[in-house]
Amino acid sequence: MAHSSTNILSVQDLAIGYDSKVVAQHISFELEAGSLCGVVGINGIGKSTLLRTLGGFQPKLSGDIYLNGQNLEKFTSSDLSKELSIVLTEQPASKNLTVQELIALGRQPYTNWLGSLTEVDKQKIKESLDAFLLEELRYRKCHELSDGQLQRVLVARAMAQDTDLILLDEPTTHLDLYHKVQILKMLQQLAHGQQKTILFTTHEIELAIQLCDRILILDGKNHPFGNPCELIEQKHFDRLFPSEMVQFDEKTGTYKVNK
Repeated sequence: MAHSSTNILSVQDLAIGYDSKVVAQHISFELEAGSLCGVVGINGIGKSTLLRTLGGFQPKLSGDIYLNGQNLEKFTSSDLSKELSIVLTEQPASKNLTVQELIALGRQPYTNWLGSLTEVDKQKIKESLDAFLLEELRYRKCHELSDGQLQRVLVARAMAQDTDLILLDEPTTHLDLYHKVQILKMLQQLAHGQQKTILFTTHEIELAIQLCDRILILDGKNHPFGNPCELIEQKHFDRLFPSEMVQFDEKTGTYKVNK
């Protein structure tokens, strides 16, 4: 299968896992610029492992990952940091930094080792502060923030890094519904407005169905991928959970508990 140059990310018959333990295999999908993609599936099915593999944090077992048409294995880590940014769930050790300082770390791939910020760097930091409504918090220490605020700071840091691809592991975890929606809508605006390609893992299947352009379902078998409406029509969400407990309602795109 030839990969088109318009796709930022192209994944072909990927197997992921640790050493010889395969967590998931036969994963294939492609993402173009400006698309927001959610990765869903039950716990332990390999969502975080996939994200870490795509981000170059752990080696794939087999298959191919192409980033901007080039094999992921060909990138040095400093080149990779100009192509992709990643937001993992573990909290940063840098909570003593201010909001502005933490976001400025996103500019590291572009600053010299002394870290002096150019006008371009400062502009990107300001855009990120504005986009994620952090202007008023810029001098606050990160340990003083709520979970929702800190999550916005971590995403803003990734935005400041200004990469074509942004990967996020469970960006809405520990947040209430309002803040879950707020983060995902901001990601959607970032994807569509700045032509970023954004891939995130989530348990929020119903929100993903409403907000994502594409969804990858890790199901332990075929890993269906497509736009939410297609996946609903093909009944892929019906098979995600044991049907005696919950049923998927196609009309509303939500799960109903079987009473």
